[in-house]
Amino acid sequence: MKQLFRMFRPVALAVAVTAPLVAAAQMGPGRGGGRVYDPSTVTTVQGQILEIQRVAGPRGHEGVHLTLAAGSEHLDVHLGPAFYVDRQDLKLAKGEQVEVKGSRVTLRGNPALIAQEVRREGKVLALRDESGVPLWSRARAGRR
Repeated sequence: MKQLFRMFRPVALAVAVTAPLVAAAQMGPGRGGGRVYDPSTVTTVQGQILEIQRVAGPRGHEGVHLTLAAGSEHLDVHLGPAFYVDRQDLKLAKGEQVEVKGSRVTLRGNPALIAQEVRREGKVLALRDESGVPLWSRARAGRR
């Protein structure tokens, strides 16, 4: 039995090391907004909310996205999980003018913004810190 274990130990180690990498690669771009947030691409855009969507996420949580008309461009704005966005004081609605600060990225070949914060009429919906770390992850860590 020991000899069998010695034979398969390198294979088991290889699987243990590569399995998480393969799983992350299969998630593809656009999954997990925190991982695609790039502080070097942070910009601020103003526009009108054309649509608010709830999108099924990879971990079973709904994500909240906006379609924002910013000039002639339509941006997919990733806010965060519904369980976090819904608890915030600032409620957003279709047709409102907002200012969004976030990381400009390309997801699935389309322009998108991973929102750090959304402002409307002096009120702020804070979503991520300057490095892109989601504020909801801090909220969960504080409850442990």
